[in-house]
Amino acid sequence: MYNKNVINTLITYINKYDGINDKNALSKKVKSVFHLSQNRSVFCGEYYTIRFCKATSKNFSNTVLSLSTLKKYDQLPFIVCIVTPKKNYLMLANTTFLRKISHSSQELRIDNIKGSFNGSDIMNSLNGILNEPNNFESLFTLHQQSPFNTNLLRLIKATNDIHPIGHRFLPSDKQKACIMQSIQRTIDFFNSNDYEILNQDLTQRVNKVKNAIGNATFIDNVNLRGRIVEYLVTADDHLQTELIDALQHNHALPRIFTADSLGDYEYQSNNFITATDIKTKALFLSSNPKGYNIDKLLSFLANKKTVYLIYIIGVNQSGEVATRLCSIFNRQLLEKTRIIKHWAGRNSRGVTQYDGTALEDLLFNFDKTIDIDAATAFIEQCLNL
Repeated sequence: MYNKNVINTLITYINKYDGINDKNALSKKVKSVFHLSQNRSVFCGEYYTIRFCKATSKNFSNTVLSLSTLKKYDQLPFIVCIVTPKKNYLMLANTTFLRKISHSSQELRIDNIKGSFNGSDIMNSLNGILNEPNNFESLFTLHQQSPFNTNLLRLIKATNDIHPIGHRFLPSDKQKACIMQSIQRTIDFFNSNDYEILNQDLTQRVNKVKNAIGNATFIDNVNLRGRIVEYLVTADDHLQTELIDALQHNHALPRIFTADSLGDYEYQSNNFITATDIKTKALFLSSNPKGYNIDKLLSFLANKKTVYLIYIIGVNQSGEVATRLCSIFNRQLLEKTRIIKHWAGRNSRGVTQYDGTALEDLLFNFDKTIDIDAATAFIEQCLNL
C-alpha cells in the first residue's frame, strides 16, 4: 500500500536539506524525525524503506544493496536517496525498477539469489514515467502488479543472458482474419441475449459473497487481493466457505492457486465462447492493474466464436460493491490501455496495463461504444509487435 501523505512528508523533509552533502548526517536526521528502525544500511518505516548513498551526481555507480536484502523490503516503496553536493535525489529501487544485477551475480538463479545492484542499474524511467518523487505513487502501483519472482526471472535473464523462455504466437493468415473478426464478434455478443445471461450470472455470484469481497479489498497485497476476489466469485461452495470464514475471523487463508490462463471464468453458448478476466478495483486506492498477455489473447481470439471480456468489481471504503461487464475493445478502456514490454520475455509481445481511472469510469459512466477503427488499429499493433 502506498501512503501518499507519509511519503510526501518524507520527500519534503529531505528536499529541505539539499546541499547538506553528508549522507550520515542526513540519515541520522531522517531516522530521528521519522522514528525509523535501522538494519545495517537500510532505514525502515511502516510504509517505506530508504537507503542513503553518497555521490557526486544523480548518475552514480556505487553498490546500493544486495538483491537478497532487497527481497525483504520489496513489498514497500524502496527509496534510494542520492546525497550530492548540491541536491538530494530520490528514486524508487524496487525490483521492478532494476535493469539487472551487477555485483558478484554470475551464479544468480531462481533458487540462488545472489549479487547486488549498483546505482547505474536503477532505471531513470519506466514506460515513459520518470523515476522521480512526483511519480512515485504511479510507479509503485506498477510495481505492485509484478511479484518478486516475476522480476527475479527478468533480472536473471538480463544478468546472465540465459536463453529466452515463453511462447510467441505466430498466427496463420486464416487465424489473423479470425482475430480481426473478433471485434465484430464482440459487438454481436453485447447485442445478444448471451450478454444478459453472463452478466446476470456474474452479478448473482458477486451478490452471494459481497460482504467477503468488501473484507478482501482491505488486503494490502494487491496480487493476493485479486486472487481472493476471483476465487470468491468463481470457486465452488466449499472453498468459498473457507475463504469467507478466514476473512471474517482473521484466520490463515486457505491455499489458493490461480492457473496462468487468459480468463478467470468461462461461458459458452451455441454462438459464443467467452473468457472473462475478473479485475478488482479498490476505489479508495490508486492502481493501474495489469491486463492480459498479448500472445495469449491473440491465440484465444484466433478461434471461432471467441470473445474476451473484463468483469470489473469496484469496492469503496464502506465495502459497497459496483460491477461492470465490458470488453477490451470498449472505447473507454482501449483509450487507456498501455502495452508494456518490461515484464515480457524475449519471445513475448508483452502484456497490457489499464489506467485505474478508466476502470472507475466504466463502473459509473459506462459507454458501451466500440470504435471499430481504433480496435482494428490496436489489434494490428499487437500482431506487428
